[in-house]
Parts: sequence; structure tokens; C-alpha cells
Amino acid sequence: MLAAQRHRNIIERLEQNGSVKVSELSDWFQVTEKTIREDLEKLEEKGLLRRIHGGAMLKPEGEDSILPLQLPNSKHGQEKAAIAEHAIKLIEPDDIIALDAGSTMLEIARRIKNIPLTVLTNDLLIIRELTLKDQIRLIVPGGSRHHNLLIGGAEQQWISRLNVHKLFLSTTGIHPEYGLTIFTEELAKLKKVFIACSKVVYCAADHSKFDKGALITFADLSEVDYFITDDGLEPAVARKYEEQAVKLLRAPLLQ
Repeated sequence: MLAAQRHRNIIERLEQNGSVKVSELSDWFQVTEKTIREDLEKLEEKGLLRRIHGGAMLKPEGEDSILPLQLPNSKHGQEKAAIAEHAIKLIEPDDIIALDAGSTMLEIARRIKNIPLTVLTNDLLIIRELTLKDQIRLIVPGGSRHHNLLIGGAEQQWISRLNVHKLFLSTTGIHPEYGLTIFTEELAKLKKVFIACSKVVYCAADHSKFDKGALITFADLSEVDYFITDDGLEPAVARKYEEQAVKLLRAPLLQ
């Protein structure tokens, strides 16, 4: 088994059980405990888990993590607020928009004015936020609950028939070679469906997401019309992406 597949399976077992043991993973994957310890070290470096004696556990809520959690990731709050403020300026009355899952998308939902809109989302925290705004029509796909998300299979075919004006997309990493990446296969499939049925695609991602790569690529850079990021993106990094015809919208921090 390739290391990337082994890492994905380790993450899935962590999500199911909350913790894993080196000895059990060694037996499961038929590799040495040394190999498993190296796997866990690499995953810890990427912010996916915390190593403990004899194994690893999910990071407690509130710590920086790129796994989907019940509570949204609060890191880079100022940057996400700036990105959200820029994003809502792109939303017009009677738009049909899709809000992907994640803390930046939740910040966008909080800042959307109570105007006539149709919003498609599978994020339960976003749904809860938007139910307070009576002029917004919520479209919620089916599926089973996975942390704060609704995911599954049958609803993806239904979503593919929708006509979305503007998609606001989240990602774990943005990379010139790997494109847009994430760790969970089911979420990758849903993101692809969102992209396919949307006229304009905006990826809203703070500067820390650039030059990062996760296990699964769900889109090429060319599939995104605009990247909304904050002004903390280093000029050299910005130039590298602009040379690949990536359109960056820079959001200054709010005063």
C-alpha cells in the first residue's frame, strides 16, 4: 500500500475512533511500527493529529486542525473576516450561490445581509446561521451527518442538475502542481459536483493555504475563476500563481 493511501486510512480511523495505536496500525497495514511512527510524525506536521505515547489522537477542539470538526477552526480569524467581507460584495440580490463547508464560508454566511438570495450548502453551522435571515431561500442536499456536514452519494446527482450562479469554495491546500487538495474523499467528490454546476467559482482561502498540498486533488487551479485571499500573501508567492494565470483578489484586513 502506498504511503498516501495509508495516511488516508489512518485519518479515517482517527475520525471514527478518536485515537489509534501504533501496534494496531502496524498489524492492520502489515508494515513495521517504525513505518507507522514515521506516518504519524508526518501527519502531525500537517496539523492532522497529536502524537501520544504508543499512538495518536485527534487534536482537541479549539486547537488548529484541518480536519472537519464540530467547532470551526478559529485560526487566522482576522484574515477570514477580511476575505468574507470582500466575498459578500460579490453577492447580489436574487443570486443563486453555493457555500462550501468551512470556517471562512461560515464567516461569509454571518456577513451576508438579509436580502433575496438562494443559498445551497451542506454545512449545518451555515444552515443554522442563515435560517435567521428570512429572505434567504435555503437549499439543503440530503445525506448523513459527518461532524457538521451532510454528505453521502445520492444527493450529488441531484446537485449536478442545479444552476448555481456563484460558488464560494474552501480548500485545505493550494499548490501550483497539485492544484486544490483535501484529505477526505467524500468531500472531494462533493466539491467537484459544486464546481461542475457553477457558472463562476471563487475559492476563498487565507494566505496560509497557499503552497500546501493534501492527499486528494479535487480541482486544477484553472477550474477556479478567482481566488479571494488576504493581503498576508507574500508578493513572491502571489507572483508565482499569477504567472500561471491565477486571478487573485486581495482583501485588506478590516480596520
